[in-house]
Amino acid sequence: MNDRYVARSTGVAARMLGGEMIIMNVADSTLYTLNEQASAIWLAADGVTPLRDIVDRAICQVFEIDAETAYRDAESLVTDLAARGILLLSETPIPPQGASA
Repeated sequence: MNDRYVARSTGVAARMLGGEMIIMNVADSTLYTLNEQASAIWLAADGVTPLRDIVDRAICQVFEIDAETAYRDAESLVTDLAARGILLLSETPIPPQGASA
């Protein structure tokens, strides 16, 4: 199974408030609120760390959840956020936006 890489989109504004990440999609001004676990994934989404490693470090080591359930939930979350233009997904590492490949 190929792992996926996830990066934050530059087309959003984000701010941490009370343990939750508030994200605004600048294209349509839609607001999203991420819970503590989703916020941990958002903060770790650097484009070069595989999603499975993010889940292992930011979710499984902090919250009481087994690795496969956490990864399955994370896959669903990042797929949904990517469809909304909040995150970028790739089968290969994602270079920083604006950088030459």
